[in-house]
Amino acid sequence: MGIMGFLRERFGKIVAAIIGLALFAFIATEVVQYGKSYFNGSANDVGEVDGEKIKKDDFDKKVDQNTANFKQQSGQGAINPQITSYIQETTWSQTVSQLILQKEIDKLGLVVGVDETKDMISGPTPNQLILQNFGNQQTGQFDRSALNEFLGRLRVAKADDPIKATWANFVTQMIEGKKIEKYITLVKNGLYVNSLDAKDDYEAKNKLVNFKYVALDYASIPDNKITLTDDDYKSYYDEHKKQFKNQQELRSLAYVAFDASPSKDDSAAVKEQITKLIPEFKAATDDSLFVAVNAESKTPLIYQKKGQLDPQIDSLMLNASKGFTYGPYFSNGYYKVAKLVDSRFSPDSVKARHILISIQAEGSPEKAVAKADSLKKLIQSGKKTFAELAPLNSIDKGSAVKGGDLGTFARGSMIPVFEDAVFNGKKGDIKIVTSQYGVHLIEILDQKGSSKVVKVAVVDKPLEPSSKTKSAAYSKAQAFLGSLNKNNFDEEVKKAGLTKKTAEDLNGLASSAPGLDNIRDLVRWAFKADKGDFTDQVYEPGNEYVIAQLTEIKPKGVLSLEAVKKQIQPAVLNIAKAKQLAPKLQAATNGSSTIDQVAQKSNTQVTPVQNIVFANPIVPGAGQENKLIGAIFGSQPNKVSKVIEGDRGVYVYVVDSFLNPAPLNNALRQKEQIGQILLQRAEGGILEALKNKANVKDYRAKVL
Repeated sequence: MGIMGFLRERFGKIVAAIIGLALFAFIATEVVQYGKSYFNGSANDVGEVDGEKIKKDDFDKKVDQNTANFKQQSGQGAINPQITSYIQETTWSQTVSQLILQKEIDKLGLVVGVDETKDMISGPTPNQLILQNFGNQQTGQFDRSALNEFLGRLRVAKADDPIKATWANFVTQMIEGKKIEKYITLVKNGLYVNSLDAKDDYEAKNKLVNFKYVALDYASIPDNKITLTDDDYKSYYDEHKKQFKNQQELRSLAYVAFDASPSKDDSAAVKEQITKLIPEFKAATDDSLFVAVNAESKTPLIYQKKGQLDPQIDSLMLNASKGFTYGPYFSNGYYKVAKLVDSRFSPDSVKARHILISIQAEGSPEKAVAKADSLKKLIQSGKKTFAELAPLNSIDKGSAVKGGDLGTFARGSMIPVFEDAVFNGKKGDIKIVTSQYGVHLIEILDQKGSSKVVKVAVVDKPLEPSSKTKSAAYSKAQAFLGSLNKNNFDEEVKKAGLTKKTAEDLNGLASSAPGLDNIRDLVRWAFKADKGDFTDQVYEPGNEYVIAQLTEIKPKGVLSLEAVKKQIQPAVLNIAKAKQLAPKLQAATNGSSTIDQVAQKSNTQVTPVQNIVFANPIVPGAGQENKLIGAIFGSQPNKVSKVIEGDRGVYVYVVDSFLNPAPLNNALRQKEQIGQILLQRAEGGILEALKNKANVKDYRAKVL
């Protein structure tokens, strides 16, 4: 709940964030690396960097920790396969980045000394993570007294106190983050912008050109009028080969799906099942027990305000009388019946403090409650204050150093038992409640606002396909699978009247594709199969049965011409069209002294363009034309140009005039602006350059 367990809960966040803060700019554009030796790694390794193994157990622990952090920050108890894949990807990027940078740091001998470490923790300008985690919740400012209080308690803690180990690990990670920061700073300090750079940049952004042009568009020739040769494709491919470097192995599938979604009969059966519960639900005196026994979701009964309930019953329940029952209704894949258990007016927010007592440390729940009761009596008698007892007795160290203060919070911020205690009580109450965290001694410091809240019990049943529905769909899929051989997939799809779909360019860790969810098993098969193979079994991603054929393998490295032929076809077509159009426009140019004469001879029109800058090569109506604008800024005014083969057509132009900007008398500001952009690009480029140099092998698709 919220702030509870500062070191237990928030330190996980700190450790995960330390690398993330240092590497954020780098890993934002990371792409997973797939080595050619994909099938060579040990089942105990997820990859290696320059020969250093990344052990699966270590990687799994990091993934688990980052998953726990994500759940805590997002408030989600369960996460879908897409989020899981994202967390795995981020963890991989962090791990590889850290290993690569660590090797460079070791080569340079970068260190963080004892005095520097102390300064990061308690110096005049503490490390950013110290500032974040010892901040005042109300003001958001750094709370040095809270830091000093914690460090004092740390010094007197026993040697085997787990907090000491957690803190030591945090400091180590903070030091490693500082080393990375030093390395990045060293590289950045080597970057320099001179006055010529500033002048060129200034003119590129401010020098204007006015010109006229005539064009013959590639679109004027239908694609079906062009016959491309192998040489056409090869010529383009050889010239642009560097653009086709594949950073990771990718595989594509063709597949058919047999729908096993719930039928009308299935829907009617589930609706009838929950309808039969309504009389008993209305008569129930223990609604929590009824929900626990009969509901699928078993959602705890808590007070909720307007906007927190299911939209179908939100306004309805807020205006109903106690005992009102509504349903069945369908929502988010479930048939539901809702019953209003209670309604009341309740504070909008509460300010409270607590002392959290460990049941394990006390030996039993009864002993923990007894201790809480004794502390309560000390406070009520005036012998001790809550603020005095919290640092000495609470295992929630984050709030303990603040006298147990949890700040001000709204409904939904705390666990139900705690929330009920503080929102249903009144200012000044001191209460004792037990939760999964331990026994809480709570004092309600303040309550603000007042809104109507309701407690609604919901019994739900999921709408799922029946065994009959699933069996029928599976039988069709199995029959189709039995008809296949390596060469007749398309033929059998057509014969069965099915729709063939595609899932293209899947990486080895893909968990979904357009139209498909939960496909990890299918992807694992694909990365073990050969091109042309079809699945040896029926796969079940969701409410459908899928049979697929592996249609393409794109290995890591420069892709073959065959692999990119479809991708480059539009560009190759334009080049072929340019070969037909350029001579026509050149013929119109020959003997012409004005752009108007060129237009007349080529049976087209002159298009005037004004105020174009080199830094933004957009021609109104024609789009981005880098070659055209580049040529224009290297031309002389009033001279008809040669033919330029652009991206949208072929062009001939004449420059009317250049408008030079005011002289750049002080290049300092311009240099600073360029420098900032250079530094931002450098952060992403450093790791990219190191990764291109490093030997990174990725075995995750095989072992995860």
